[in-house]
Amino acid sequence: MVRRTWTSIWAKGMARNLAAFRKATKPSKKRKQARKTAPAAGRSAARAPALRALARRALARRAALTSRPAALGRFSAANKKQHGERWLAGVAVESAGTRRYMLYHPPQLHPGERLPMIVMLHGCGQDAEGFAASTRMNQIALRERVVVLYPEQDRLANPQGCWNWFDTKSGRAYREAELVMAVVEEACSLFPVDRGRVAVAGLSAGGSMAALLVTRYPEHFKAVVMHSGIPPGTADCVLTAMGAMQGRRATSPLDSSVSTTAAPLPPLLVIHGTDDAVVDVRNGRAAAQIWADAAGARAASGRGVQRGARYPMKLTDFKHNGNTAATLAEVQRLGHAWSGGAAKQPFGDAQGPDASRMVWAFAAKHFTEAAG
Repeated sequence: MVRRTWTSIWAKGMARNLAAFRKATKPSKKRKQARKTAPAAGRSAARAPALRALARRALARRAALTSRPAALGRFSAANKKQHGERWLAGVAVESAGTRRYMLYHPPQLHPGERLPMIVMLHGCGQDAEGFAASTRMNQIALRERVVVLYPEQDRLANPQGCWNWFDTKSGRAYREAELVMAVVEEACSLFPVDRGRVAVAGLSAGGSMAALLVTRYPEHFKAVVMHSGIPPGTADCVLTAMGAMQGRRATSPLDSSVSTTAAPLPPLLVIHGTDDAVVDVRNGRAAAQIWADAAGARAASGRGVQRGARYPMKLTDFKHNGNTAATLAEVQRLGHAWSGGAAKQPFGDAQGPDASRMVWAFAAKHFTEAAG
């Protein structure tokens, strides 16, 4: 049985609307002949009724989408019953395309309240809901009163659900970053988000996209976390991405020209397992280093940290004038998985230090520093 969500209903409705619009505006032979002699203003006027009808249908479906919660799967329903969570689905539309997303916000929002937001980008073979289940980020968000946004890759864009962070040669990576930014902007417009307290984190391909995203739009984020990812400037197509995953590609220095503004890069937290056989740990080290180089920061002495029976990790801070530009967390014995993630979920390792807690602690620290 196919589970229908408000996202799928909205998307199918939009597809019908677009098909109707194309049919209504497709020129017949007579209309093609008339267009050769008709002025541009007349052609625009002829298309106006169809455009207005399309807009009315889209707005009506958008209103239905944002006024009703998404249909809930087993994971979401269980959490809603336990915590009173709100788990909503949506679709952001941009000139480069559309992307679905899931959004969690804590209950009992107060008038005028503005909440921080964490953007979570899933890895290959995952979707928004599965990533939320694996990371258990909503539990932290419930306690800390945080909005969590989960953009979801379209399987038509990548059959494995990977973000195409590597495809800079064709420009597809930048277009996807633009789409993710459109999702972020929509969430900030529809929900009570404090735009001055937004951070982004991701796993694997999602971590790579998170790093690319903040190099394009640094002014929108106060912190970024790359978990088991590859930094920008390491690959530009599928073939070079394969080499980068194996740690066989050098990473180019960050070029300020890739940014759309002159804003400085937000601080970076890198989390990477030393036993990662999918994305070599050298990529994590390279990411921290190029971030440090861009800020003129230097590495401090590494320090070992272990909490209880969890895997130990080595933390290295890169600082400039007392400010942290990057932090590298190398987790011993961790493979290609979300550290501290749910054991029953794919790409989660419950024995690692809790990466979700680390994400929030890192983001909250830099939210406070930015506000001060």
